[in-house]
Amino acid sequence: MRTGRIERKTAETDILVEVNLDGSGSYDVATGIGFLDHMIEQFSRHSLIDVTLKVRGDLHVDQHHTTEDSGIALGQALAQALGDKAGIGRYGEAHSPMDETLARVVVDISGRPFLVWKARFTQEKLGEWDTELIEHWFHSVGQAAGLTLHCQLLYGQNNHHICEALYKGFARAMRQAVELDPRKGGAVPSTKGQLGG
Repeated sequence: MRTGRIERKTAETDILVEVNLDGSGSYDVATGIGFLDHMIEQFSRHSLIDVTLKVRGDLHVDQHHTTEDSGIALGQALAQALGDKAGIGRYGEAHSPMDETLARVVVDISGRPFLVWKARFTQEKLGEWDTELIEHWFHSVGQAAGLTLHCQLLYGQNNHHICEALYKGFARAMRQAVELDPRKGGAVPSTKGQLGG
């Protein structure tokens, strides 16, 4: 099975992450930030990637370190589970509707991290989570996992719907990208023979 496990300890956070790319979308998430938990649970359920993510962070300071470091650790675990990326689909794309909102997320597991973010929020918080940290979480995951990631809000008004559509779109795009394609015969999906650099 394609699995990853990361234990990441700093002066700011103590994190354990486990992922299984060939899972069923089961999750056990506790970051200390309720809305972030909800979004990572959505990611797990809709990508079918099993995710265990436990964080003890310095939330008495603010939410920045917990958000950033949870993204880094999750990205590292995904990269570990992907290994040399042999046989994967590599690319994924999803349009994700939620009521009045429509988001588009496109991913390339390229090994060359890059984030294009075309989304906005009109309120400062969702639950207790600072909305300015949402883009930062995607950046952190993408950098650590080696993803070229394009996230775009096509339209929408409700901030909860916008955030959830982006996470579900990311999940469904990742589901396509990490799945093994039997036609590839275990080959790395690049004419270079490797992904990254």
